[in-house]
Amino acid sequence: MLRILTLGIGLLCAGATCAAEQLFELTIVKGSVPASQRVIRVDKGANVKLRVSSDSAGSLHLHAYKLEVPFTPGGATDITSRLFGEQFKNQLGQSFVVENKSGAFGIIAIEEMARAKPDGYTLFVGNVSTNAITPVLFKNKFKIDFEKDVVPVSRLAIYPSFLMVTTTNFDVKDVKGLVDYAKKNPGKVRYSSAGVGSFPHFDMEIFARRASVDMIHIPNKTGAAGMVNDLVVGDAQVGIINSASTAAMIKAGKMKPIAVAAEQRLAEYPDVPTMAEAGFPGVGTLHWQGMLAPANTPKEVLDTLFKAINEAAKAPALQEAFAKQLVSVKPNASLEESKTWLKGELDNWRKITSEVKVEMTE
Repeated sequence: MLRILTLGIGLLCAGATCAAEQLFELTIVKGSVPASQRVIRVDKGANVKLRVSSDSAGSLHLHAYKLEVPFTPGGATDITSRLFGEQFKNQLGQSFVVENKSGAFGIIAIEEMARAKPDGYTLFVGNVSTNAITPVLFKNKFKIDFEKDVVPVSRLAIYPSFLMVTTTNFDVKDVKGLVDYAKKNPGKVRYSSAGVGSFPHFDMEIFARRASVDMIHIPNKTGAAGMVNDLVVGDAQVGIINSASTAAMIKAGKMKPIAVAAEQRLAEYPDVPTMAEAGFPGVGTLHWQGMLAPANTPKEVLDTLFKAINEAAKAPALQEAFAKQLVSVKPNASLEESKTWLKGELDNWRKITSEVKVEMTE
């Protein structure tokens, strides 16, 4: 059923029905398990017995998959991880534990995952900021080689993002009103982001330059949840924030969406124009989440994880939960396509970061 951490053996569910009992004999020599015994496939829900022989005393540990998330609870990436994790229990017959480790632009969590044993049991779920911008913008801060030590498993979901304004002492109704106010009050409008170098940081800088206005950047290291708080309490007046993190506060009247970064208007917000309709085509990043694994993870393990993602994506409960937050569930078509897609994202952000210079101090 689960990972045997000390011995490096993973048990991966293979069938939809279960045998009454499955017995496996494992031989450990000098603390190592033969390669042929490191992955054992069992039927889902099976009664599994392990008979272990070892040339030295030791301990056996069974525990769940671990999903490293580089943000605090409540944001889009955390929500995505937990919703998929619930479905993975059904697909793989094991628990998925979400560990939130924010800070350092996601580097801490990425490095911990990359250094973990490549057995598929320690994974990373991040977004466009951590998985594409951070490796480009902060390459020299890494103690690993991101493109060599990490492998993409799949994209998971895509969130629309709103250009959002606070309703706390800020009477702006639309994008034109925001631009007019900022021009009349240079350096007085504060925008929040998910941290220096995050995609909301770049999106707002591009917006400000297109609008020819001067705004003050308020970076929030805790991600979308922190950005929402900044706007609700009035520490910032504007920001580009994903739909999942903002729904409750929009309903409560604490924030107001004035444009959406999407190809067309959202049915749930028919009066909110797209950024293009508001006069700013091309402004606003496609906000995606994706799963990464350590490099050298065996292909059969990656195949199992990729299959689990695609099966989870079809689950009515997951689709319903994401639909309520206006999210598209869009795994990649294959493992190879995952690699090509992430490479394209990295190349795109190399281009953007070379053309759009932002203040990198926090």
